[in-house]
Amino acid sequence: MYKFSTLLLIAVAGLAAQLVDGGLGMGFGATSTTMLVMLAGLGPAGASAVVHTAELGTTLAAGVAHWRFGNVDWKVVASIGVPGAVGAFIGATVLSNLSANAAQPVMSLILALIGLNLMIRFSRGITQRKLSAKPHSVPFLGGLGVFGGFVDATGGGGWGPVTTSTLLAAGRSEPRRIVGTVNTAEFLVTAAATAGFAIGMWHDLVANLAAVVALLIGGVIAAPIGAWLVSRLNPILLGGVVGTLIVVLNLPKVLAAFYAPDWGLWAARAAVLVVGAALSWRGVRKAREAKKAEAGAPVPVEKPAAPATVHAA
Repeated sequence: MYKFSTLLLIAVAGLAAQLVDGGLGMGFGATSTTMLVMLAGLGPAGASAVVHTAELGTTLAAGVAHWRFGNVDWKVVASIGVPGAVGAFIGATVLSNLSANAAQPVMSLILALIGLNLMIRFSRGITQRKLSAKPHSVPFLGGLGVFGGFVDATGGGGWGPVTTSTLLAAGRSEPRRIVGTVNTAEFLVTAAATAGFAIGMWHDLVANLAAVVALLIGGVIAAPIGAWLVSRLNPILLGGVVGTLIVVLNLPKVLAAFYAPDWGLWAARAAVLVVGAALSWRGVRKAREAKKAEAGAPVPVEKPAAPATVHAA
């Protein structure tokens, strides 16, 4: 039975995670799982199960919305979503059968890598890539889906940072189509992960239904706020800050598994904060430079057609 204060913390976690997701288009799972473990004291498997069960509703709603706006490539959804579901089910099964002591450093390592991925990605600033007409191969999408699904289930999140970042970097489709397609495929991944947790830890999942509801309430409250903030916050800065905080909160747990001394853990936190601040500033600066270069680029002027030559008869 959850205390009211614990449910309140879980609702706050859902609210904060939805604000991050609203600003970045990704990060709900990684952010909420980190906060559930840190603030609510849930174990790794319990936190991931709560997050994925709550995401059943959010990912379904997001998929329908993207479909109505024409942002979904259904061929890619099948190519990446079905393998992603397989990877998620395997990941949930593995995590459900790990002891809490063994699962904690594993999940923390995955979350720290997700945070590092966000730090590096957003340090590059917003860049416009020339789209390639060549589509992704089915084996590539399948492998990316399996890996992204496995990371998502074992880390409590990571589908978006793994798959969306990879597909955006490849530059073979419009960003809106990538985000819409990945978000739609995430419903399959979430459903498979939830099924894996239900089989492996049914009683724990039922016992955590109150936490699922609290997480959903926090997310629902934050959804309109996130939609309002997305046009006002600097996504580069937000991505760098969130990535840095995820690494700061999870890296010490990984190092503690290797019996690192307390001073080493604090030194690691300080180093990550310094590096994260530098990378975030670099990303903001590069984004400003790219925006100025784009604004100052000369507009091509179409040359008038040459007058037709009239030949004498």
